[in-house]
Amino acid sequence: MSTSPSRRDLLRLTGSGVGLVGLSRVLADQASADPLAPKPPHFDAKAKHVIHLFLNGAPSHVDSFDHKPELAKHHGKPYPGGNLRTERKTGTLMQSPFEFAPSGESGIPLSEIFPHLGSVIDRCLVINSMHTDVPFHEPSLFMFNCGQRIAGHPSYGSWLTYGLGTENRNLPGFVVLCPGYPVVGPQLWTSAYLPGVYQGAYIRNTETEPDKLVPFLRNPSLSAGAQRSQLELLGKLNSLHLERQGPAPQLEATIQAMEVAFRMQSEATDAFDVRLESERTRERYGDGDFARGCLIARRLVERGVRVVQVYYGNLQPWDTHDDIQRMRTLAATSDRAMASLIEDLDASGLLDETIVLIGGEFGRTPTVEIAGVTKLHAGRDHNNHGFSVLVAGGGFRPGLRYGATDEFGFKAVENRVHVRDLHATMLRQLGIDHERLTYRHSGRDFRLTDVEGEVKTDLLA
Repeated sequence: MSTSPSRRDLLRLTGSGVGLVGLSRVLADQASADPLAPKPPHFDAKAKHVIHLFLNGAPSHVDSFDHKPELAKHHGKPYPGGNLRTERKTGTLMQSPFEFAPSGESGIPLSEIFPHLGSVIDRCLVINSMHTDVPFHEPSLFMFNCGQRIAGHPSYGSWLTYGLGTENRNLPGFVVLCPGYPVVGPQLWTSAYLPGVYQGAYIRNTETEPDKLVPFLRNPSLSAGAQRSQLELLGKLNSLHLERQGPAPQLEATIQAMEVAFRMQSEATDAFDVRLESERTRERYGDGDFARGCLIARRLVERGVRVVQVYYGNLQPWDTHDDIQRMRTLAATSDRAMASLIEDLDASGLLDETIVLIGGEFGRTPTVEIAGVTKLHAGRDHNNHGFSVLVAGGGFRPGLRYGATDEFGFKAVENRVHVRDLHATMLRQLGIDHERLTYRHSGRDFRLTDVEGEVKTDLLA
């Protein structure tokens, strides 16, 4: 049984391979092009970097950034009109166990468990009218990170490095810091159908020594020159392979990863070494993985890294189904670090060009949870209908409390902001038209905001 030649075979056989000569030049150009080189934005950008402090598990907004005095007045009473659909059954309204007080010159009310964020609240925009689609961790994590409710789509960090490249050739353009894995894990920083070079570089930030934080970075037996010679030889062999076999996304991603890893030897050790900071600075940020992650994030942005995500911890530590009092402990190990990061960026002038986003994948109910696996009924269920995030820098309006949930904090009712709207607005500040940042895959053009998303100009200075 005979088989027909492929188009590549036809090019090689026809005209003594003249057609393949032209194709090989295209492939060589593709292989040699630097996909992480800085790219011009669609229009003038206000911001260049993003630091996302992800409080995975979803903190309660009515116990942190969305003060609802009516909860105390109606404690123990039913939510008017019947409870909205959430993951589990909830009961009556439950007041916050924490006191709220006006903070800063703007007078934005914050919970007592975030005193340090209160000291920098005039540099922050508090969005109290966020909402998302469903009250479950996995799809909401995908929505916040990838703009879709299901797996298999690129993370926004990958979209940004695809659209803008990065400013430092010696470090990854997109870095993810987490002491283990959040729920879902690496799919939250995947490049999916974008080229693999845009995937987030995951760092398990449980160590303080750079050689342990980023293991196997240095070659103990070969000099930098010898390693460069090896890479150049491999590059030539890979180019020949690509000429023969055609585009190979996994191979091309590996080639780029090897290049980044080689260049990281000259700068990563310094960038990830928080011991180079003064003792006073380290004390300001506090102890623990998250505090160290915030400090590393600042050091990476100072060196031109495009996107840094810092997850609070493994799995979903802010998931307070059983007892909302756990928020006090969680805040005690994150409040100082988040405020110190904003202070330092502001002092250096980097806050003007860096978007600092603080929050979780959704909020929590103003009603008490009474079902599920909880033994102590003093916690709150998932709430996708309304929640809060903080945004500092990057041209967002500081010292403003934007939007509102209803009088009890269950549902966003005023100036509602969907996660896709937030993505579109962040992209706008980074100089990107969210409708034009697309990638052709499986017969259609995809984008971070899908077919939705609205730039909320009211959020911008």
